Amino acid sequence: MIATACLIAFAGIVAAMLLNVYRLGVGPDVLDRVLALDTLVINAIALIVVIGIWYSTAMYFEAALLFAMVGFLSTVAFCKFLLRGNVIE
Repeated sequence: MIATACLIAFAGIVAAMLLNVYRLGVGPDVLDRVLALDTLVINAIALIVVIGIWYSTAMYFEAALLFAMVGFLSTVAFCKFLLRGNVIE
């Protein structure tokens, strides 16, 4: 039962990631691309969590936490670069 639910969740997350990649490539503005990249990171975190549930191991949850921290910092740095032109003042 869990394997079937994980497979359905996996397919849904992969579909969402494909739509995010489309928005990343076609986005009319740079800010739309940043938002698509941030959403892609969130979908990747969800994919890692689903794989962790599927394999019944906690190692993937720790990887998802690290990926979330790196994704958040990269989004903040990129937005700061777009607003001010530099990241480190």
